[in-house]
Amino acid sequence: MRIRSLSTLVVALALTVSMAACGGQRKPEPGDGAGGGRLTIATGNTTGVYYQLGGALASLISDNLDGYRATASETGASVQNIQGLTAGNYDIAFSLADTAADAVEGKSSFTAPQDVVALSRLYSNYTQVVVRAASGITKMADLKGKRISTGSPNSGTEVIARRLLTAAGVDPVKDVTAQRLGLPESVDAMKSGQIDALVWSGGLPTSGITDLTTSMGAKVRFIPLDDVLPALQQEHGKVYAAGVIPAAAYKQPTDTQTIIVPNLLLVRKDMPDALAEKLTSLLLQNKEALVQVNPAAKGIDLKNAAMTDPVPLHPAAKKAIDALD
Repeated sequence: MRIRSLSTLVVALALTVSMAACGGQRKPEPGDGAGGGRLTIATGNTTGVYYQLGGALASLISDNLDGYRATASETGASVQNIQGLTAGNYDIAFSLADTAADAVEGKSSFTAPQDVVALSRLYSNYTQVVVRAASGITKMADLKGKRISTGSPNSGTEVIARRLLTAAGVDPVKDVTAQRLGLPESVDAMKSGQIDALVWSGGLPTSGITDLTTSMGAKVRFIPLDDVLPALQQEHGKVYAAGVIPAAAYKQPTDTQTIIVPNLLLVRKDMPDALAEKLTSLLLQNKEALVQVNPAAKGIDLKNAAMTDPVPLHPAAKKAIDALD
C-alpha cells in the first residue's frame, strides 16, 4: 500500500489543503462505509503540524484507497476534533493523548465518555512556551500577572496551558490575562507586543514557531518546564513525560527542557473493520511520505503504534499493526 508517486502526493496535497481552507464540517454520506465514500479529517491550526500531516494523509487516502476521497479540515484541534468526530462531522481526528484520555473517561472538557478509539499512536507533541525576552519570565510561575495566549478555544494546547499554570501555582482564570488565540494569531500578538507569552503544543518544528523565532530572534526565548512536571504527573498521570526541545529545532542558543505528550489518530468506535484496517496500514506503511511534509512524522513508530492507553485501540487497527510488526 505504498504511495503511487511523490509528484502525485504533492499535487494532491496542494488541492487538499486548498479545499480544507474553505471549511470542513460535513454531514456523513451514505457511502462512508468499508466500500468507499468521502472521509473528512479534523486537524488543527493552519500553521501547525496537524494541518500539514492531515493534508498529506488525506492525499494518501485519496490516491491509494479505491473509492475513497479524503479532505483535511482546519479546526481548533483536539477538543473540537473529538467533539466533531463523535457528532459525525468528521471521520478521522488528530488529538493529544491527554485530551483523548479525558474524552474516553468523560471528564474535564467532556461531560460524558466519548465513543472514540485510536487507529495508532503518532509522534509526540512538545510543549513550547515562548516568552518575550524583556518580560522577565524565566519559569511558569513568572506568568502570574502577565498577558498570555493559552491556545485556540477547545484545543489540546488550551488544556495543557491551563494545567501547566495550575501546576506552577498560577490560577489560569484569575492570575493571568488569558487570550484564547490560535497559533497564527498568537504569533502576530507576540510580534506586536500585545502578549508576553504563548503556549503551544505541537511537533518539531512547528512552522508558526519557526516564523516567530526567525523574525524576532533574541527578542523571544523558550522557558523550561521540568520544574512543573512532577505536579502535572501527580495530578494527571504519566501521559505527560519529560522531553527536550533541541537547540537546532529553532536555532536557539541551548536545548530547552520541556514536557511531551503523545498524539493519537482517532475514529469512532463504529468505523467498519475493513476501513480501519486499511487506514492503519496506509498510515504506518507510508511514514516517509508524511515526513516529507513535516519532520515531526519521524516520531511515528510501528513499535509504539499500539501504545494508546487509556484510549482503546480499534480491533481492526490492532490487526493491521500485528500484521506489519
